Amino acid sequence: MSSYVTRKTPGDTRWFTAARFGMFIHWGLYSMPARHEWVKTHERISEEKYDKYFKYFDPDMYDAREWAKRAKAAGMKYAVLTTKHHEGFCMFDSKYTDYKCTNTPAGRDLVREYVDAFRAEGLKIGFYYSLIDWHHPSFPIDHLHPRRDDPNAKQLNEGRDMKVYAEYMRSQVRELLTNYGKIDILWFDFSYDTPTSGPYANGWMKGKGKDEWEAEELIRMARELQPGIIIDNRTQIEQDLWTPEQYQPLEWIRHRETGELVTWEACQTFSGSWGYYRDESTWKSPEMLIRMLINTVALGGNLLMNVGPTSRGYMDERAVNALQVYEKWMKYNGRSIYNCTMAEPEFKAPADTRLTQSIDGKRLYVHLFAYPFAHLQLKGFAGKVDYAQFLHDGSELKFTEGSVDHFSEGAAKSDDLLVIELPAVKPDVTVPVIELFLK
Repeated sequence: MSSYVTRKTPGDTRWFTAARFGMFIHWGLYSMPARHEWVKTHERISEEKYDKYFKYFDPDMYDAREWAKRAKAAGMKYAVLTTKHHEGFCMFDSKYTDYKCTNTPAGRDLVREYVDAFRAEGLKIGFYYSLIDWHHPSFPIDHLHPRRDDPNAKQLNEGRDMKVYAEYMRSQVRELLTNYGKIDILWFDFSYDTPTSGPYANGWMKGKGKDEWEAEELIRMARELQPGIIIDNRTQIEQDLWTPEQYQPLEWIRHRETGELVTWEACQTFSGSWGYYRDESTWKSPEMLIRMLINTVALGGNLLMNVGPTSRGYMDERAVNALQVYEKWMKYNGRSIYNCTMAEPEFKAPADTRLTQSIDGKRLYVHLFAYPFAHLQLKGFAGKVDYAQFLHDGSELKFTEGSVDHFSEGAAKSDDLLVIELPAVKPDVTVPVIELFLK
């Protein structure tokens, strides 16, 4: 069994750390301008102008069943959908606002369709809910708000009351955790400090955190409604899940005070945007997509990979192609991801490889980021391996111990060396994986 023990948290993360791979879905009115999910604040768009998107939002090609099938085929075990992003638009039929999908040409509860479809495919259900709301009249203007640079911003801010807004949030989260059956993940986003430099420093525009969100009451209510639910830490109150965003950690994330290992999930995008961005061009290569997943699990984490559907409700060709990269690889190599974690310290990864190990400790997986010539030398592995094979096709890989079986003078020798013989030509696999059955 794995010797790694993570910090105990309120929710049940056992299924989560076995699943390892999930789909993030950023979808809202921002899919219509199609130039970043923060377009409303980046471009300081007025409510009147942004209401055009509300008026014409019509995802006539939305088929949640197709989304769910694509997620499952890609090897994803759970999903997290944006029920409300920072723009404040609700993708569900909330009775606490008129700013919702049922009042647009969509005319239906889009979250309901997502839940039903993904649940039918056996995927766990997650809800993203933005703590920020640039539409709500009680949400105070701050340095991230679209109205921050209005000449009369301070006057516009008068009378805005975070207590009113916090109650609104609780009411909506109560709806989400009451009306859709069992919810497995609640993903809040996000807390932020008052700026200490720049044009908004030391002014009346204040950041927002756990006190403003009334986060203790919010979380208490969520856990009463959905015992065992996994909740992230972005309310500024430590819960179950640490969520590094848009970067690759180099080691298992630890609690900053106690040093304990934590349950963590890297959230990443196929390109540079979370929402659908028509003209964005920094889409990741197949090799990078696969390596990001492997790197994450090799450090004991999960990967939540994002898709930003179009405003008509389908995943565009670039997103489909990226999902198919995972589908092709995971179909044959998923065993090195599911129910796996960081390899035990006794196993050191050679250059250009990453290791994962099954949680029961019986199998070790060597992911070849660069394909070696003729031999893979594994120092410290001698006497520990019973059988070796390529994972994608289950074909045997012969190995020797103590030295490289080669006529050349100076070939490597060491009592603890295990040497795997490799075919000359790299298999037609984006990242080949060697499966080692341990003694």
